[in-house]
Amino acid sequence: MAESGASALTPTSRTPAHAPASRSSLARAEQFVWLTARVLEQRLFAYHFRGGDAGPVETALDAYRNEDGGYGHGLEPDLRGPVSRPPHTARALRVLDALGRCGGQRVERMCRYLTSASTPDGALPAAPPEGDGYPAAPSGPVVDRPPGELLATGPVVGLLHRNEVWHAWLFRATDFCWRAAESLQAPSPYEVEAAVAFLDTVPDRPRAEAAAGRLGRLVRDQRLAVLDPDGLGAHPVSPGRTPREHHFPHDYARHPHSLARAWFTDAEMTRSLDFLAAEQEDDGGWPLRRPRRAPAPALEARPAETLEALRTLRAYGRALN
Repeated sequence: MAESGASALTPTSRTPAHAPASRSSLARAEQFVWLTARVLEQRLFAYHFRGGDAGPVETALDAYRNEDGGYGHGLEPDLRGPVSRPPHTARALRVLDALGRCGGQRVERMCRYLTSASTPDGALPAAPPEGDGYPAAPSGPVVDRPPGELLATGPVVGLLHRNEVWHAWLFRATDFCWRAAESLQAPSPYEVEAAVAFLDTVPDRPRAEAAAGRLGRLVRDQRLAVLDPDGLGAHPVSPGRTPREHHFPHDYARHPHSLARAWFTDAEMTRSLDFLAAEQEDDGGWPLRRPRRAPAPALEARPAETLEALRTLRAYGRALN
């Protein structure tokens, strides 16, 4: 099955490099992935959109796995070097979740790594420690012992709850996420995304719905989402962000079952998805709105961004062909 999925994706006369704009968005994205993506993203595209097998995706992901149970080697493009870091491991969990294989001894080992990498309150740091020795895209001050953050912890805890993984570390990490999500007052859009990733799957649904409702009011009151893309130029960007780093309803509600979907009207979500679909560039890929500070991370990040855009559009029933 893996071989047939791979051969179906091999560029042929049907997918020329000069593919005209009239070809489907999926075909154009496929060509972009084959021209630019790492093996992992190529295999993920085959799995999600061409009936490919999950096995080759797992094999590609294993190349980034370390003996300590964590992941490294640039799996998260902004972090370079071989050592395990929580953002790499979070990305690995997203891949396994997409495959429906987020469980077993491999995830048990990942949880042991996350335990070793967490702060005393059970949270994960988003930045590498000072003296790490390997390059990373700067996102703030480098400190010897970076603090735990909702930004890094929320998505991981959400994925583990979604897959009904239970581990001693998860209890402390869940408590941290509750405190962080419920105390947000002037969050960044990325903190909101992390909170949503946690709230969408944490078991206490009434509490999650109440926290999400409060967060949605903050998003609207503080204008953290562009509700009318036609007025993009007049919309403020969060402090410290670049002019391209706007956030839209689809960034918070990646699928229609997300708690964040209730924050926006049908018309607002339709405009947001129209904007997302129109963002596909001439080469078939989607752009990066969050800047990368070096060429290699930017090249490696765009195929993953493209897959995310395609999956979001498909989740909302948008035609890709």
